Amino acid sequence: MARREMLLGLALLCLAASAHPAASAGAGARKMVGVYELRKGDFSVKVTNFGARLMSVVFPDSKGNLADVVLGKDTIAEYVDDDFYFGPITGRIAQRVAQGRFVLDGKVYHMYRNDGNNTIHGGGRGFSKAIWTVKEHVAGGESPHITLYYRSFDGEQGLPGNVDAYVTYRLSAPYTLGVHMNGTALDRATPVNFLLHVYWNLGGHGAGDVLGHTLRLFASRHAVLDEELLPSSGRVEPVAGTPLDFRAPAAIGARIRRVVGGRAVGYDANYIVDGGEGEMRPVARARDGASGRALELWANQPTMQLYTGNNFNRTRGKGGRVYERYAGFCLETMGYVDAVNHPEFPSQILRPGQVYHHDMVFEFSF
Repeated sequence: MARREMLLGLALLCLAASAHPAASAGAGARKMVGVYELRKGDFSVKVTNFGARLMSVVFPDSKGNLADVVLGKDTIAEYVDDDFYFGPITGRIAQRVAQGRFVLDGKVYHMYRNDGNNTIHGGGRGFSKAIWTVKEHVAGGESPHITLYYRSFDGEQGLPGNVDAYVTYRLSAPYTLGVHMNGTALDRATPVNFLLHVYWNLGGHGAGDVLGHTLRLFASRHAVLDEELLPSSGRVEPVAGTPLDFRAPAAIGARIRRVVGGRAVGYDANYIVDGGEGEMRPVARARDGASGRALELWANQPTMQLYTGNNFNRTRGKGGRVYERYAGFCLETMGYVDAVNHPEFPSQILRPGQVYHHDMVFEFSF
């Protein structure tokens, strides 16, 4: 019970910082592109307001050696042409939208298609390519945090209405990172579904593949995806008896050769998280045996996309490192994929004045 109360308390702290930006913005609100550090002892995080992007997470291993466990790039300029989504907030609709179209209140909307015939992660210039405004940055102290803001405008990537989007990153002891995203529909009904797209390698961002990482997922069902990684049938099925079953801890690579994630071998699967929808609950636990580093993820969203970097191919990363296939894994909590085209899924439509809340808590250990 104490742990659940701690997680809920952290989520509320993040919510408070994001829900009342005017109180903290002041004259210092900035929209220049920069890199901002949060530090608490030997635990540190770097964020840029280009895409509200998580650039690094540094903490010790079991022997006290520090390493950055987030894959990415060295400079902001390198993120401009990033097609792998290294660390950003994606939206206004994360993941895929079939044919880049949907119908809302009897009107057909067409989004920018940037994934073949479909739209992914908000379109060609979604949240990941936007320059967010820094509303507040507290680098150290008891509660290091940064709050970022973006006004998603009416017609952006074909979407209706203006939306105010916020994200707060906050550190707390011991080795805990809270992420809170929210969005408010201002004047028209619109779909809203954000996610944080981070590639993790607990051995260090350039430590090779993650196939030996042990993973446990708190998900007994998955959405059945087609060859385009869309839930075309709308079916949800048990993971039992499939290579997607991580209800008991298993190596990421144990069954990966049996999974085709789109056009490449590997995981790109959508899981339905067990537990009450909208409640903070465990999503995943991962551990790297060589370093002893581990993470546990809690969130309040109904689904999580597991992606294992299937399309990396001598991809240039930080510090001169080269990322090959399976160099990192993503745990993308969010609403149901392509819910705008599936009335059987929980709705992601906000009406004017309604607010979307997405909370994540990462607990790191070693």
